[in-house]
Parts: sequence; C-alpha cells; structure tokens
Amino acid sequence: MEELTFSHDATVVAMACLVAVVSGFTGLSLTRDLSAKSVFDKKLSIALSSVALGGGIWAMHFIGMLGVQLPILFYYDAAITLISALTAILIVGAALILLHFRHRTPAVLTLAGSILGVGILVMHYIGMAGLELCRAVYTPLGVLVSSVLAIGLCILAIWVAYGRRTNRNIFLGTLCFAAAVCSVHFLAMAGTRFVTLEGASEFGPRMNNETLALGVIFFSFIIFGTCLWVSVTYLVGDSAQANDTPPLTPAAPEDPAAHRPLCQIPCERDGGKVFVSPSDVMFVRADGHYTQVYTEQERLFCAWPVTEAFKRLMPEGFLQTHRSYLVNPSHVVRFERAKDKGRCVFGQDAVPPAPVSRSKLKIVQGALVAQEGATRAG
Repeated sequence: MEELTFSHDATVVAMACLVAVVSGFTGLSLTRDLSAKSVFDKKLSIALSSVALGGGIWAMHFIGMLGVQLPILFYYDAAITLISALTAILIVGAALILLHFRHRTPAVLTLAGSILGVGILVMHYIGMAGLELCRAVYTPLGVLVSSVLAIGLCILAIWVAYGRRTNRNIFLGTLCFAAAVCSVHFLAMAGTRFVTLEGASEFGPRMNNETLALGVIFFSFIIFGTCLWVSVTYLVGDSAQANDTPPLTPAAPEDPAAHRPLCQIPCERDGGKVFVSPSDVMFVRADGHYTQVYTEQERLFCAWPVTEAFKRLMPEGFLQTHRSYLVNPSHVVRFERAKDKGRCVFGQDAVPPAPVSRSKLKIVQGALVAQEGATRAG
C-alpha cells in the first residue's frame, strides 16, 4: 500500500466552518421556548433541531472532504455515507430529548454534551469508513486529542446554551458547537494518513465527488434557508422571555404588585394550549416528567416538570405537601390528619384530596391555620 500526500483547499475549509456555525445556530434556536408548547410541538421542534445539528455535522464533514486534494481518484460508498448522516441525527436527537424531557441538572447537561460530542466523533469515523480506493490510517494521539476536545467543547456548548436560555448564550453555544465540529474533522485529519487500497467494498453503490457535492450543496441550502427562518424570531423579538417562560400577564399600573408579573401555567386542553391562572388551581401533581393541574372543573396536562412547578408556584403562595404535590391553600376546606400522615381536602367532590407527607405535616398545618386566620380577619 502506497502512502498518499494530501492537502486542503482553504476556500472549501472556510465554507465547511461556516456551515458548522449556521447549523449550530439553527439547531439551538429551533429549541427555544419549548416549555410553553404542547408535547407534539416540542417533539416536532426537537426533530427539526436534530436534523439541523446532525445534518450540519454531516454537511461540514463532507464539505471538508470535498476540499481534500489527493493524487488519485477516489470515491465514497453511498450507503455508508447515508448511514453516517442518519447516525449523527439520531445521536443528536438523543441529546436533545435528554435536555428537553428531563430536568436540566448539571449531570444531565454534562451527559447531553458528552452524547453530542460522541455523535460528532461517530459521524466522522463512519463517514471516513465510506472511502473507496483509499483508506484512512489514524494515529492514537490524533484520535485522542480530537475526541477529548470535541466532547469538552460540546459539554461547554450545552452548558452555555442550556444553562440559561438567553439569546447571548445561544450565540456563544453556537460558536462552541461549531468549534467542536471543526476540531474533530481537522484535528483528526491532521493526524490521519491515506494509503491506496486495492479494489473497493460492495456494501453500497459508488458515489464520486461530483454526486456528493450536489447532495451537500442541496442540504446546505436547506440549512441556510432554515437559519433565515429562525432568525426572524430574533429580529421581531417574539421570544423575549429569556428562560423559555410562557407569556406573562402584567398587573395593572395601579396595582401595588405591578412590578411582579403574574405567573401563568401552560396547559393542554383538547389538543390546544391554554394558560391557567394559579388562583384557579387547586393543586398540581407530578406525572412522570410532566405534571397534572387540577382546577374546580377539570384536570389538565402541563409540560412543566414538578421541579419547574415548585420554582414557579411556591412564590405564588402554593404549599409543597409532598414531593409530588403542590397545593393552593386558598382552596383547601379541611385538613385531615391520620397518625403520621395527612391530607388536604377540597370543596369539590370530583377533586381528590392531596396527600401530606410526614415531613410536611407541621409546615402545612401551620400555613393552613395562618391562611384561615387571614381569611377571617379579612
């Protein structure tokens, strides 16, 4: 096997880096403001974002490969090339699902970033395996350095972009993501040698550079078009809420609480989205990764995890009676205690009582007594 010398076209390298930036911005922007959306809309946005990020990783890699200049004619296995794209999209999708359907603890953010970095690495090496008539030979140091840098930068990108969902953080996360994608490709390529290979694999049909270029150009136009579409939301400012919060209802100017916006709870009813005032809620119950909101008339689904409900509703006067329950004390008509447990009973027969755990008995009982005293004094 003869070792081949190769070089890169600087213009094509610049285009590859630009695609990485645009795909990162598009993918991270598509997942803004998801907490106020229905589950279906959330899944659709995550799917589109996975295609933008995973497809962008794939497009960047093969644009970079189009700029590789070798002294021989070489081809790509079309089936392996397609597998590399689909693998990147699926792995990126797994990271996004983790971010949007789990509470974003430091461990979850780190795990999602690691998965994203692994997706970039897997895509690169599967894509390189599709070469025909030549073969890439890697050095352990090149693989190690590119892997550590890719995973580290992806963890940084996720921490920046998802630690707090502001426009500034999304832009910074985009740059970290693009740096991760580019570092994997070009650092890995710097530690890679190419040797001639007799014959070709028959896994899939053969594809030359011209055919690959058409596919990459077409997908790049889709990414750039989607980028323009999501950019409009930044220009018109329809997502001014920095932390994926639903629309807030401001108090009237003459209200003493005018400087504190009222919380609204995003719920689903008959396939549509409604916002419920906390004053109309009797209690909130955890339901897996989501919550159920109980009012006098109905039970509604809410996409908030119970930890988010605690953060939003406890400042509104709600009581945590159990690790899975938040109760509005103004709707409690009776508190019942049985040994080391208790329950809050409401005025509607159709509404079940809310349990009170042993550790919350004194706190809840004291708060309800204070609530009753305030009501009588008023």
